[in-house]
Amino acid sequence: MSQIDNRIFVKNRHPLQTFSLGLQHVLAMYAGAVIVPLIVGGNLGFSQEQITYLVAIDLFMCGIATLLQVFANRWFGIGMPVVLGCAFQAVTPMIAIGKDFGISYIYGAIIAMGLFVILFGGLFGKLIRLFPPVVTGSVVTIIGVTLIPVAFNDLGGGQGNPDFGSPTNLLLGFGVLVFIVIMNKLSGGFIRAISILLGLVIGTTIASFMGQVDFTPVAEASWFHAVQPFYFGVPKFNMTAILTMIIVAMVGIAESTGVFMALGKIVGRDVDSKDLARGYRAEGLAITIGGIFNAFPYTTYSQNVGLIQMSRVKTRDVIVVAGCLLMLLGLVPKIAALTTLIPKSVLGGAMVAMFGMVVSSGLRMLGSQVDMNRHENLLIIACSVGMGLGVTVVPQLFASLPSTVRILTDNGIVAGTFTAMVLNLLFNGTKQPTSELQKDEEEISHSVAS
Repeated sequence: MSQIDNRIFVKNRHPLQTFSLGLQHVLAMYAGAVIVPLIVGGNLGFSQEQITYLVAIDLFMCGIATLLQVFANRWFGIGMPVVLGCAFQAVTPMIAIGKDFGISYIYGAIIAMGLFVILFGGLFGKLIRLFPPVVTGSVVTIIGVTLIPVAFNDLGGGQGNPDFGSPTNLLLGFGVLVFIVIMNKLSGGFIRAISILLGLVIGTTIASFMGQVDFTPVAEASWFHAVQPFYFGVPKFNMTAILTMIIVAMVGIAESTGVFMALGKIVGRDVDSKDLARGYRAEGLAITIGGIFNAFPYTTYSQNVGLIQMSRVKTRDVIVVAGCLLMLLGLVPKIAALTTLIPKSVLGGAMVAMFGMVVSSGLRMLGSQVDMNRHENLLIIACSVGMGLGVTVVPQLFASLPSTVRILTDNGIVAGTFTAMVLNLLFNGTKQPTSELQKDEEEISHSVAS
């Protein structure tokens, strides 16, 4: 097993420098962190007060989850400078579970998901064979595509809004999207990394001059509150919901594995199976605690790995500062309430870019890690994506089937994932082709360089 260096703080760096570097990590992941509770809360009809709580507890738990990975021990933590945030791939499943079963079932499924990861963290090195790039890439693509309608509904002003599709909403939404595109074209480095955050801030500022922003939630929010377990009530459990979130966990673990390996190359550390198991368990523990406090599933954020590569600061003290800052922000509801000021149209414009990147991420995984010249791989992708989208668009197709069968057909992500896994086992077995293993290494190196 690789040795873990438990020295956290660097003696020859000025505290202000460490603080600035930690703040930079917070800014790089902030938009991705807060947009998940805004989307989920908005689509499930939460009140402003409830959404403010979601954002606050989410930021607090991002800090907790990050520190669980940094402070490694025998059982938990990868012990490397990794930042955790909300798992984007969980957005669509959580919304679907909330609408089909109720809010309590979301958190029951999240708690079960976290416990599953903790209990089986040591076996995921073997189970990950069921999620080679052709399966993972297909699932990520399905998740991204099913999120796009959510983005466009918000861009228009939100479903049920009498001003849906008004020129004002379209101007704000597409204006934010264009701004993000221009920023990515003209800037680089850290500015590009926070282009979505800048788009949200500028879009909301312009919207305020147009009378589209209500500052009441900020005025009414308190300056401090304590975290509260089971804020939305006692969690409830449903097998379909739990299976859905376990699949999300498997996809997240597959992505985390790539991040851990890439980060190991950056910091010059050989990451072995025991390191990975501790990293998985830390994520599972963070997910479980998040479910108890009505937050979200958490996973490693690759944008922060890119920031480490860009800044060339590889020590964990910076990440400790970032984790503490996130916890501090989560304890101040007024800061959380600021994010609820973002109009739906502004949020929707940013979401088009963000969710489109989820789609492109899936396509990149398929294009760079999968042999697209093999007809079998093309068939796996075609059938799994087709099944996932079909179930999402026409969910009533399987309404007459027994409930035991509908566990696999009530959710597009579950149906698409199950299809991809079965077809992959049929065509490829459990052994990943050598060419794909080589491409995995190339993809990790490409991610580090990016």
